This record gives sequence, C-alpha cells and structure tokens, in this order.
Amino acid sequence: MAKWALLFLHLCFASAVFAQCDGQRYRYRIFDEVEVISDVLYGSNIGASGVNEELFMDVYRPAGDTHTSRPVVVLAHGGFFLAGSKEGTDVVPLCEDLARMGYVAVSISYRLGIDDLLSLEVSLLEAVMRGVQDAKGAIRHLRKSHAEEGNPWGIDPSRVVLGGSSAGAFIALHSAYIDDLDEVPDAIDLNQPGLQGGLEGLSGSPGYSSEVLSIVNLCGAMGDEGWMEVGDAPVVSVHGTADETVPFGTGFVQLLGFSVSQVDGSWPVHLQAESLGLDHAITLLEGEGHVPHMSDAGAYDVTRAAVTSFTSRQVCPSYPDIPAYYDVDAAPAVGCLGDIVANGSVGVEDLLLLLSEFGCTTGCEGDVDGDGAVSVADVLAALGVFGTPCL
Repeated sequence: MAKWALLFLHLCFASAVFAQCDGQRYRYRIFDEVEVISDVLYGSNIGASGVNEELFMDVYRPAGDTHTSRPVVVLAHGGFFLAGSKEGTDVVPLCEDLARMGYVAVSISYRLGIDDLLSLEVSLLEAVMRGVQDAKGAIRHLRKSHAEEGNPWGIDPSRVVLGGSSAGAFIALHSAYIDDLDEVPDAIDLNQPGLQGGLEGLSGSPGYSSEVLSIVNLCGAMGDEGWMEVGDAPVVSVHGTADETVPFGTGFVQLLGFSVSQVDGSWPVHLQAESLGLDHAITLLEGEGHVPHMSDAGAYDVTRAAVTSFTSRQVCPSYPDIPAYYDVDAAPAVGCLGDIVANGSVGVEDLLLLLSEFGCTTGCEGDVDGDGAVSVADVLAALGVFGTPCL
C-alpha cells in the first residue's frame, strides 16, 4: 500500500510540473505584470574589509500567477567585484522578463571588494570564491524557505538555475564546475576569515543543497575549463567577440588596461562542454564588446532569447529545441485532443496526468473524451493518439 501511495504522489508531482510545460510558459512573456519583493535577507559573511556584511536578494514573480512550484533563476550582477548591485541594468531587465515568462527570478547581492591591489590576481581569485560561497548560500536559503517557511516564493526546489553577468557569470561558472577542494587555486587560503567553510562557505542556511539544474553565463569566464567534468550542469552562454574586458576565448582579464589573470572564456568552456557530452548552447555576438545587452536593445533581445530558449528546455524537458533567437511575445496556440498538458503533442506527461486523476468526477483535466470523468475510456483515447503532434 505504501508503494502505491508513493507512486501516486510521484505521479501527482510529475503531472503538476508537466502541466506547467504548456508550450508557452518559460519561453514567452505571458504575464503583463511583475511583483518584486526587495531586500530579502539570505545570509551574512565577513567581507574583503574584514567586516561582517549582510547579504540580500530581490525576488521577482509573475503577478497573478496561480502556480506555486515554479523554476527559479538566480542571477548575480557584474562589476569586476568592485562595483555593481542587484538593482543593476545588467540583471534587472532579465529578472523582469523571466518573471513575465512564469519563472521566479532572484537578483542577489554578494560580497564586493578586492583587498590587495598590489596582489591583484590573488585578490581577484579570493573575490570570486567569496561570490561563489554567497551564491551557494542564496540557493540554500531558497531551499530552506521552501522546506521551513511554507514556500513563500512559490518555487520548485528541484529546478534552480544559476547565472550571472560578467563577474556574476564568473560566480556561476565557478559555482557549478569547481566541485573539489583540489581544484581551488593554491593561492587562495580558505582558512582566512570570510573564506572559511570550504566550497560551500559560511554565508547561511547550512544543511541544504546548493546544486543547480543549469548555468547561464553572460560574458563570463573561468580559471580552467578543465574543471568541467562528465555529468556537470548544462550551460548556455552569450559573449561578444570583441570583448576587451573578459575574453571570449582564452586570454587575460583586463582592468584599467592591466592584464590581471588568464582565464578560459565562453568559447573554450563550450568546446569542453561539447567534448564531455554536456548539454550546452553558445551565442557569439559578432563585433560586440563587454555585456552589450546592457546598452544595446538588439543585443538584449538576442541575449534574452538565447537564455530562455535553452533554459526552458532544462526546466521543461518535454520542450523541443527552438532557435536561439525567437520572438518572446509570439506565444503559439497549444493543445489538442489528448494533449492534456498542452505542450503541443500527446506524450508520457499526458498519460501521467491522466493516471494521477484516474477516477476523478469533477473538474478533471484528464477527461479526454469529455464525459465528465476520468476512466479507462480516457486512457484508451490518449493511447490512441500517443505520439501525435498537434497540428
């Protein structure tokens, strides 16, 4: 009996997720309004100056949405670990548009500061590690709020995506692909105040997972593409080919004309992803410089579409591939006989929802034949058109 109950709960959860993947949600701007909850405290830690810093996030949600188990995209701003904020123009428009697509989007603050300009490369490495620990703390906080606080943001803790712009993309890439202390550069002393706690750090909500579903990299890089391994998180990247701050290939990060540290940019990251068999997608913006989506409307449109065409497949595995660029306001009409979850075809997800409602007699989504109840007749009707696309 317990096994049947567990199976039923699994089917109900799976069907609830599939029901969200209707061919529109998470790919198209289907909500007009966005609500923002600002300055949510997610943790604290010792900063580069040696002073304890509180860490905050802004949460963006689609206004009027009735779903309460939505994927969440966490974004970290840029600014070379010296400036920038969670209210920056490199992340806020993306958060707003992601929320209009049905995601919960989260823009985080993290500890800024490079504490030794005479040892710039080491200080940059330390700043990246502080950012990694803070991002992991933010993700743990979201999962803690789901488990202990009644899920106030309406998230699905199994579908958490991490991304960032420039320095924030450094944070996302290193969070995902440094998964062993042996990969931490020897120059970083993890016993220093503010760097303690290993890869997870001490920025809050211990005991919860910081694992992510996939990565969004906007004009970022990582110390060594060789840190990526088989089974690591999928990644989508957008990078200008004329970026003179963070190279799209292998080269040096530049600060005020000084070469700071050699890194592997988006191109070698994706060559490595391809060699490892990781799901990945890269869009190179020909002739564009650093974070062009901040100031160029066309570059923003391309960036947004590239991110959501890929990320929507991660949060909705039933979604087919679409081009990296598409019109995010041209949501298709979806649904046909047997396509209960309205994702454009009759598949396993429809059968899961149907089975989870078997015996239903009132307000049944799985009532394929329209007789008011979910029965064997509905199962047979769905099986009769299984695999059929909606035309």
